[in-house]
Amino acid sequence: MAKEDFKITPWKVTGEVNYKKLIRQFGTEKIPDSILSKLKKAHPLLRRGVYFSHREFDVWLKDAESRKKVSILTGRGPSEKMHLGHLVPFLAAKSLQDLYKCNIYIPISEDEKFFVNPALSYKDAKKFADDNILDLIALDFKPRKTFIMKDFSYPPLYNWAAQIAKLITYSEVKAIFGLKPENNIGWSFYPAVQAAHILLPQFLEGPHKTLVPVGIDQDPFIRLTRDIASHSSIKFQKPAAIHAKFIPGLKGSTKMSATDEEETNLIYLSDNEKTVEHKIKKYAFSGGKDTLEEHRKLGGNPEVDISYQYLRMLFEPDDKKLQKIHDDYKSGKLLTSELKEILIKKINSFLKDHQRKRKRAERQIKRFVYSD
Repeated sequence: MAKEDFKITPWKVTGEVNYKKLIRQFGTEKIPDSILSKLKKAHPLLRRGVYFSHREFDVWLKDAESRKKVSILTGRGPSEKMHLGHLVPFLAAKSLQDLYKCNIYIPISEDEKFFVNPALSYKDAKKFADDNILDLIALDFKPRKTFIMKDFSYPPLYNWAAQIAKLITYSEVKAIFGLKPENNIGWSFYPAVQAAHILLPQFLEGPHKTLVPVGIDQDPFIRLTRDIASHSSIKFQKPAAIHAKFIPGLKGSTKMSATDEEETNLIYLSDNEKTVEHKIKKYAFSGGKDTLEEHRKLGGNPEVDISYQYLRMLFEPDDKKLQKIHDDYKSGKLLTSELKEILIKKINSFLKDHQRKRKRAERQIKRFVYSD
């Protein structure tokens, strides 16, 4: 598939994504250096260009720096156990919470996955929601400033979704989402629920600027919500958003996804050390040369090497160390096998700590999950 021949919807991504083209298509703005300069202490996802596009992030930052009320909203659609790619919005949200001491709201949309996935039962949707929540709590969000709500058990949500649904026409939804593959009326109603998610902090705290870290494929929901946010019946501020590029699968696919060769193309948060080692060594796409002699002479390509990209996006916070890895690999001094070993150690260290915190999270659920 050619680079320009890609397709993105909130439910599926195909082809090699052209992010510059998406900025033009979606009418967003590239995150400028003036914003990046304020994020030097933030997570690498935010300061190394993984989050590349925005809507009024500058306005949100100005309010946050002025100590005005701001919040962050990012959700999870639970249809499976979580993998590394799922962490992107939550790591960004936690980093900004640490920097600006703001509240974070995390709606768990088991309803969306139940409506959209014909094979997912109501019981399993709820089971995945409870399972995923433990992984979220394990990320060390601040209690009393982090609020997790499950759609199936948070009654106020329907009241807000009903108010929003009356403001949205089918023609507006079709114009924003294109050919949306509806197969039941629950799916048809879900855009109103998602808009209620995005405006949830303002329903609870009154009008203020909310930031929504999302993958670029979810921007249609942002556009829809911004269109109705200031309607006379609710009078809220338009939500801000930052858009992330996709974390590639181990084999180099555009997006790490469990729908694509799940056991060989991604790292689950529940994977053990041997599983991680096996997956990285066998499946992680290499930017190295075919022979040792050729690699030493010509060097590798870190820009396509999955091990390097995972270090850059998620696992090496030290810019100087990352630069040395980049330069050594590009010069041929560092071999692909050695680069993979660096990543394996980093991932296993992260997962060992995460899995320990996840067990602790079982005792912390009531501090984070709200039912009314």
